[in-house]
Formats: sequence, structure tokens, C-alpha cells
Amino acid sequence: MALPEGGTERTLPRADGGLSWRPMRPGDIAAVVGVARLSFPDHFEDQACFENRLALYPRGCFVLADGDAPARGYLIAYPWKADSAPPLNTVIEGLPADPSLIYLHDLALHPEARGAGATGAIVERLAEQAAKDGWPVIALVAVNDAVGFWSRQGFAEKTVPGMAAKLASYGADARYMTRDLG
Repeated sequence: MALPEGGTERTLPRADGGLSWRPMRPGDIAAVVGVARLSFPDHFEDQACFENRLALYPRGCFVLADGDAPARGYLIAYPWKADSAPPLNTVIEGLPADPSLIYLHDLALHPEARGAGATGAIVERLAEQAAKDGWPVIALVAVNDAVGFWSRQGFAEKTVPGMAAKLASYGADARYMTRDLG
């Protein structure tokens, strides 16, 4: 599948409190790291990981913010291989030569930005964009007992032989989940 080139920025649906989703920019990374630290204290990833993902596939990186104010949430997704997940807190040298889906690496909101429906809006925006770009599936690893949340977003658990050790590195409750876009 060919990766789309360029693209234009467009405003994404507004969330409560003046916050709206917009494309992530390099200047957002410090705030994204802060949200990640609050949201995933047991699965923390370094700033280099977030910089890496933005550089590799900016089309899949969004922040929830009030204009240019610091990010109060983020979503990071990129092309990847089916039935696989990159190791936590790693810099990847490049996207796979043969990606077959969009991997939703991370979605998090600052505790003060939760509860306004912002996550559903960006998941749907990502699904629409991925389907338009020709990707058939979005995959993710659910952590922190989030299987119920992701199920409500249209994802289903998928058992993948040989992936148990990798999932264990994400925590005992980690589950690989997919959402078909066709």
C-alpha cells in the first residue's frame, strides 16, 4: 500500500472547553510527554519516541489543544504490519516496507480534559482518514484495563499466536485489538 504524500491541515471536531483536535507539530512534543507521563506511568515512553513517530508519519499524529496552547491530549498512529506491535519506548528506524494496517500507538488525555467525548471524535477521525487512504484495519494494544473503552470504539480482541511475550511487556492486562474499516 502506498503511503499518502503531503496533505492539508483541517480543523477537527471541537471538544468541550474550547479544545479541538489538530495535527501535531514538533513544538507540541513536550506537552505530549507530560500527558503521557500522567496517563501511562507504568508504560512511559521518552520524548525521543514521540519525536520519532511524528517524524515518521505526521499524518497520524494529533493533539487536543485550545489553539496553540499546550496539548491536553494526543493520538499517534502509523502504518504497521498486521499481528504485530512495536516494543514500548523504542525509536523505530523506519516504517515497514510492507505495512498492512494503521497501528494506533497511543491515545491519551490529560485528566482535566477527560469526559467530554474527545476520544471518540479523534478515533472516528482516524478511522475515516485511514479508510479514505485505503487501509483496511486499525490495530492497537489496549492497556490499563481499556478493553471496554476500545470495544465501544469498534475494536475487538484478537488472539495472535506468538505475540504473548510481546503483549506481556505491555502489562498483564494488555490485549491486541483490531477494528475493520471495510
